[in-house]
Amino acid sequence: MQLPTHAQLIAPRDALAFLHSQSTLLPAPITAIAAWRLVMARPLPGMAWAFWLRDAISARFGVARIGGFSGKAVDTPQVGDHLDFFLVEHISDSVLSLTARDRHLDVMTCITVEGARLAITASVVTHNAFGRAYMIPVAPAHRLIVWAMLRRLRRG
Repeated sequence: MQLPTHAQLIAPRDALAFLHSQSTLLPAPITAIAAWRLVMARPLPGMAWAFWLRDAISARFGVARIGGFSGKAVDTPQVGDHLDFFLVEHISDSVLSLTARDRHLDVMTCITVEGARLAITASVVTHNAFGRAYMIPVAPAHRLIVWAMLRRLRRG
């Protein structure tokens, strides 16, 4: 899999349990945080239900509830701030790297922009059997969700 030039990963490639990257050409260049804002302003149908289900199941295994995406507008986040349940690890005009970590898995979502090409790259390290089982339904769902988000952005 060819990754965007500036994509950041949660760990070295050979240590990942999941790696996925999709990109699209936008009508005009935007910054990485602007892409985040656009995606979060109009959550995909069904996402609130998906996060509710995730929280209901995962809480039984000691995983913190994350509640999903709030849709709240963000000004200019800094490294160390939170965007919903994600920690901002890196931010520049061309890269936004967000992480979520717990005892079961570590996740990084990295939004990169090169000209009008926008990419979303997700990388995951699992720490135990629950983390591996969690990724069985999440991996294909994530691919579909990212595809739908990029399609929406492309269409405006």
